[in-house]
Amino acid sequence: MYPFEYLRPDSVAKAVAALDGEARYLAGGQSLVQSMKLRLSSASALVDLSAVDALSGVAREGSTVRIGAMTRHSEVARSADVRAAIPALADLANSIGDPMVRNMGTLGGSLANSDPAADYPAAVLGLGATVQTDRRPIAADDYFRDLFTTALEPGELIVSVGFPVPQRAAYVKFKQPASRFALVGVFVAQTTGGVRVAVTGVRSHAFRVPAMEQALARDFRPEAVAGIRIDAAGCNSDLHGSAEYRAAMVTVMAKRAVEKALAG
Repeated sequence: MYPFEYLRPDSVAKAVAALDGEARYLAGGQSLVQSMKLRLSSASALVDLSAVDALSGVAREGSTVRIGAMTRHSEVARSADVRAAIPALADLANSIGDPMVRNMGTLGGSLANSDPAADYPAAVLGLGATVQTDRRPIAADDYFRDLFTTALEPGELIVSVGFPVPQRAAYVKFKQPASRFALVGVFVAQTTGGVRVAVTGVRSHAFRVPAMEQALARDFRPEAVAGIRIDAAGCNSDLHGSAEYRAAMVTVMAKRAVEKALAG
């Protein structure tokens, strides 16, 4: 690991002010610390956000559940507000990694990193959430850009995420058994504004499937998406699964997600 300065501010304003030059925010460290240990990444300073109380917590605000960026995965999974309003989101959080990862990793850290196989991007996009930063709100549809690339500007800090409460929703993933990352994960949500289907693990970043959304808006049953396939072009391919395999599995996981939503 390369040498760096360690900073631990206790407010959002101090955290933003501390980010200078090659400094980086530390929001759980489940990805950043590992890459730094392997010298694949470096920073002049790490700005640890764990002491910023304003960045943690879950609150129900009418038809929205607002979750602070530094809220741990395990806290989302256990939250009574999340389990009552969006049980699919609590289930998703409980499926991330192992207990150590869930007790250390955070919602904001996951979204800022935007790993192509991470679970939270599917929920953010599938529920049409809003990412609130220290500067502005960012709609889910505008947030994910490319591989490890988001709409965040340099130094911009995620403060919270507002998740609209759906009529029903479910998340299903086919996971890599060692890492528990999603080889293919599908989040389906039926809302007052229509149906959203979001996929993770398949391309460079989370994406929606309009054909499935339109079919489910007409008929919210697994059979409605059974004949819909996505193009394998642009899909990820590695030793765990080819592009063609991942593309085919989107349909399988989408059917299962609809079944789960209906059963919930």
